[in-house]
Amino acid sequence: MNIPISSSWKKKLQNHLETEKFRDLYTFVNSEYEREIIYPAYNHIFNAFEQTSFEETKVVILGQDPYHKQGQAHGLAFSVAGDAKIPPSLKNILKEVRSDIGESLITSGDLTAWAKQGVLLLNSVLTVKQNSPASHANQGWEDFTDYVIKTLSEEKDHLVFILWGSYAQKKRSIIDTSKHLVLESPHPSPLSSYRGFFGSRPFSKTNSFLRKMEIRTISW
Repeated sequence: MNIPISSSWKKKLQNHLETEKFRDLYTFVNSEYEREIIYPAYNHIFNAFEQTSFEETKVVILGQDPYHKQGQAHGLAFSVAGDAKIPPSLKNILKEVRSDIGESLITSGDLTAWAKQGVLLLNSVLTVKQNSPASHANQGWEDFTDYVIKTLSEEKDHLVFILWGSYAQKKRSIIDTSKHLVLESPHPSPLSSYRGFFGSRPFSKTNSFLRKMEIRTISW
């Protein structure tokens, strides 16, 4: 089975990619793309892994599943493609960047510039049916992305995991907190952002940790 994922990741994830569970997932995903409108575009399913290699990963931001409306999802958690209207949660993320850092490298809703610096923008579920949030949950993507998180946690040192909201925070249990920094806060959604997301300063805290570990910081 030829999975369109970059070679740096394929080597690390091969054991999971060869499981029957993953084969069943990929059969399901392919059938969905044939008969439904699915996001992101097929060639962007693994975009997070294309933009951020295993070796270069130093920060992981966890999302839930892709945006489910046309023209938004492009395979990076929280990010939207090109000139797409910036969704509310992403607006709040960028607002916190500017409050925390004082400025932002990002001028649209496209966070590719973060990904290229080593920020893995990883959704727990990598595909979704149009206008149907969480429609591809519990099909096997969670097993795959948990394997990604565990592999990063076990094989790398001094990563920063940013977990926004209760869904992402469940992943803390598979992260080795003795060698990685885990930053948690409420989700940036307008429903919860004022309960502690604003003012949580994850971007400056990330850079402070990276600097302490003598790792190149992120231009947010």
